[in-house]
Amino acid sequence: MSVTTAELAPSEPTAPPTEISEDLSPARPWERLALALLLIGTAVAYLWNITVNAMGNSFYAAAAWSGSQDWKALLFGSLDPGNFITVDKPPVSQWVMGLSGQLFGFSSASMLAPQAVMAVGAVALMYGAVTRVTSSRGAGLLAGLVLAVTPVVALMFRFNNPDAVMVLLMTAAAYCTVRALPRASLKWIVLTGVALGFAFLAKMLEGLMVLPALGLAYVIVAPTTLRNRLLHSLAALGALIVSSGWYVLLTILWPADSRPYLAGSKDNTFMDLVLGYNGFARYLGKNHMGGSAKNPFELPEGYEIPKALERGGFGGGFGSGPDRMFTGEIAFEISWLLPAALLAFVLVLVSRGRRPRTDLVRGAALVYGLWLVIDGVLFSAMKSGMHAYYTLAVAPAIAGCIAVGVYEVWRRRAEAFGRVGGAALILSAGIWGFALLQRNSDWQPWLRWTVLAITVITSLGLIVLTLPPAARWDRLRGRATTVLLTAGVIAGLAGTTAYAAATLPESHTGGGPTVGPAQPKKQGPADQFREHLETLFGGQADPQLVALLQKTDTKWSAAIDRSSPAAGLELASRTSVLAIGGFTSADPVPTLPQFEDLVRNHEITYYLVPEIKLPDAWRVDPKPADSPTPAHPDPQQGIWRPAGNKEILDWVTAHYTATQHFGDMAVYDLTGQQR
Repeated sequence: MSVTTAELAPSEPTAPPTEISEDLSPARPWERLALALLLIGTAVAYLWNITVNAMGNSFYAAAAWSGSQDWKALLFGSLDPGNFITVDKPPVSQWVMGLSGQLFGFSSASMLAPQAVMAVGAVALMYGAVTRVTSSRGAGLLAGLVLAVTPVVALMFRFNNPDAVMVLLMTAAAYCTVRALPRASLKWIVLTGVALGFAFLAKMLEGLMVLPALGLAYVIVAPTTLRNRLLHSLAALGALIVSSGWYVLLTILWPADSRPYLAGSKDNTFMDLVLGYNGFARYLGKNHMGGSAKNPFELPEGYEIPKALERGGFGGGFGSGPDRMFTGEIAFEISWLLPAALLAFVLVLVSRGRRPRTDLVRGAALVYGLWLVIDGVLFSAMKSGMHAYYTLAVAPAIAGCIAVGVYEVWRRRAEAFGRVGGAALILSAGIWGFALLQRNSDWQPWLRWTVLAITVITSLGLIVLTLPPAARWDRLRGRATTVLLTAGVIAGLAGTTAYAAATLPESHTGGGPTVGPAQPKKQGPADQFREHLETLFGGQADPQLVALLQKTDTKWSAAIDRSSPAAGLELASRTSVLAIGGFTSADPVPTLPQFEDLVRNHEITYYLVPEIKLPDAWRVDPKPADSPTPAHPDPQQGIWRPAGNKEILDWVTAHYTATQHFGDMAVYDLTGQQR
């Protein structure tokens, strides 16, 4: 994957026309070859050894497996083929992975390969959008390349979270908006609405975070009357409502007792999930054991989790604020070119400030720049902890800003604005890349100094060429400007490219994957205990337990608290496991009467619950040294059963006896005689 800036703009440095033809001139051989190398290179890099990520996030992998087994599970995004409960997101991503599983058989490869193909599609869309507004295939190639070498893109387009398909659809919406701008095309702006509607069905409101930017760009730039621009926008909004609303209507009209419960909602409705758990409640920090939600990790009375185990939290504990996008794991995943992208947005607006309202290059800058600014502010102000990979949503915006900004300074490279602007872009990318590499100073230490040296030298060179004495050698200055800009842009991309390359071969599993080279595991007692809990709650089961589940013949082989353990058991045993309480244990299903009916009707064979003996050091009310030792110590003292639905746990333990233990997992046979 490579591109130079040698032909980022037409050979003449004069201004291009405000509007361009819908039909670009035929690509030259080098341009065809460069595009082929970019797309093939992206495909090879992202598909190569993709199964190193195994099942990725087992939560979504279980839903993909369920969709490969049952059409209703595919339609609703059920966690289990028995269709008891869904995952806590809409099903577009599950449709892609589930259908792939139905066509090719469910496996790591059939589940993850579509994600990598989506990366190729997103790169192609970036190329197409930027090429159209600039009439420069070089600028389009740069846009696609920047997207492909962004670390969070390299991470999530090889993973099975719904973010990949959401961002592909957001990128498609931006492409359609760019296509609509030259001639105020109603068709293309309506297609923007369709793409956003399906982005909404991928990850709800996050898929619509680009909507304000696209709407504003069209209303500002489209070459028609304000009345028509507003009417076109309303038509696009209608297309969005139709393309997403059909599924919402389906969940309303489909009898609730014959479809899975919509996980994350309080009342089994889609809109409650949109506005609550996956909407304002999440944004305002009211989810994940907050508010009135039940906490399955509450310890027995007299015990307390050590502070060392409480560190981290959901999403890594990044606090909200203006520096959020530049700190912690988030910085490594998305911020490499963020300062340069913001600067590029400003430079384009300044450079083209006197152009007509309908100027297309400025229109593209508005599409990508407003996308970046609006979404960046929303992420920074989000009150709850957020996974760093959420920032994948702004990766296309950064790529678009960088490409359009470099195009503009290249176009004006014969002027002081182009040389100084180019120097500023290069220097911002180089200095911030150096700062990020410095945070991981043990990894490739030579790289950060190389990036800093080249970007500083090329930037200073461009500034020197702007000084009056350099005008005496005008021809030489032109060639030197070309060389310095090209070298500076390549050096500015080096940090993000290296980190993306380091991300690709690493294995990423679980709910919080990270980018970059592998980090050594912490070996302290608290770290080891935390790892043990993550393994247990993630559903990595004892082989004997897996064999036990595989011998069952009931609708659900077992029931266990929370979706993540249920998902892991499903993938290990290839049997349907009922997840009590959904992802956080807060979902009100099944109720105790419902669970009793399932047991009575012989639809569940086993009830599983972790039983963990807590260390004495966790006690907060240690007995005095001179207190007498009881003659018959309580065998249940210090036994922790992390289950959110205490009613079901108490009912099972009152009526059944654990028949087997596999490690810390107790197994209750619900087909046996009740006590």
